[in-house]
Amino acid sequence: MNLSIIAAFAYGILAVVGGIIGYIQAKSRVSLLSGSISGFLLILAAYFQLQGQTWGSILAVLVTSVLVVFFAFRLAKTRKFMPAGLMTILGMLALAVMVNQIVTN
Repeated sequence: MNLSIIAAFAYGILAVVGGIIGYIQAKSRVSLLSGSISGFLLILAAYFQLQGQTWGSILAVLVTSVLVVFFAFRLAKTRKFMPAGLMTILGMLALAVMVNQIVTN
């Protein structure tokens, strides 16, 4: 198992948990739905990477990129570090690991 798989899986779990927390705290169904879908896609991408499917890496990079852009805009709009700033930073770290893995292979 490489770091790209771990990054995709961890960021996916974080997205799901964040969506659940957003629903619990703010009754935001959008947070629950978007967190669940993006998290599921990242976990699915990690699974397919584990199975040796190269498109799993591409899916992970695409979903993570969309989340980073979304949370960066949210951070710029709200100026609140939690959760947008944390998800932006962690997403950029995960994205760097994923892209590095693709480039080195």
